[in-house]
Amino acid sequence: QVQLVESGGALVQPGGSLRLSCAASGSLLRPYTMGWYRQAPGKQRELVAEITGIGNTNYAGPVKGRFTISRDNAKNTVDLQMDSLKPEDTAVYYCNAELGGSNFWGQGTQVTVSS
Repeated sequence: QVQLVESGGALVQPGGSLRLSCAASGSLLRPYTMGWYRQAPGKQRELVAEITGIGNTNYAGPVKGRFTISRDNAKNTVDLQMDSLKPEDTAVYYCNAELGGSNFWGQGTQVTVSS
């Protein structure tokens, strides 16, 4: 079992930056593929970015070049640096850990981009 806790969500103006963090407990994250997902009101949850245990990354098209996912296996954390934020980035952001078909989710953190 993996317990995930997200933090860092906030209200930010367009063009601003935020850094989300996901702290894990219950298991070492090293073998897991870690991902950040988001869900806007009335929309399905979607992948934002993911990083494998060896550091390979994948980004959704709308966030490429603006968001950066990173992990610290020693600290058991995964971060999402979000720059040049847009109103359409507004959503609840969820941390995910996946290994062998097993998925674990955090409770989510709200990101609102608005002037």
